[in-house]
Amino acid sequence: MRAGAELNKYQTGSLHSINVSAGGVPKKPVTGAQVSRLRVLGDAQNDTKHHGGAEQAVCLYSLERIRALQEEGHPIDIGTAGENLTLTGIDWDLVVPGSTLRVGNEVLLEVASFTNPCKTIKGSFIEGKFIRIAHKLHPGWSRVYARVLREGQIHRGDRVELAPPPR
Repeated sequence: MRAGAELNKYQTGSLHSINVSAGGVPKKPVTGAQVSRLRVLGDAQNDTKHHGGAEQAVCLYSLERIRALQEEGHPIDIGTAGENLTLTGIDWDLVVPGSTLRVGNEVLLEVASFTNPCKTIKGSFIEGKFIRIAHKLHPGWSRVYARVLREGQIHRGDRVELAPPPR
């Protein structure tokens, strides 16, 4: 296989969990949700200055990263780091700004940015050291924010397809 060929492939996985809250963390699992241009319906943020909006409509994270952090001893769990969608079976190193994720039959997301972890998720980390998932310090371990390109309904267990950023 030639160098870079892996990045040109689609990746498929599934939607392990949909997580929402009336504000803050932890976000609790639901079986299905409507995704709008601005958020996963049923979810709200306490700090709308730094969270939410079209460029941060959906926060995503990897089940495999959560499990690896648990193995390191961190008390993180699904939804405690504030992610709306917990994905499984996707190579998280390939989830970068510009990549797209089709979730189920309707929703299309585009990764807008890596998240900057904040103190509200410190309870998910040993000694409150949430910088463990800061992209600048630990590339490939950050959650990501996505903009919504196509709205729709999603359900736990939906197929997820990751496409790389256009060249």
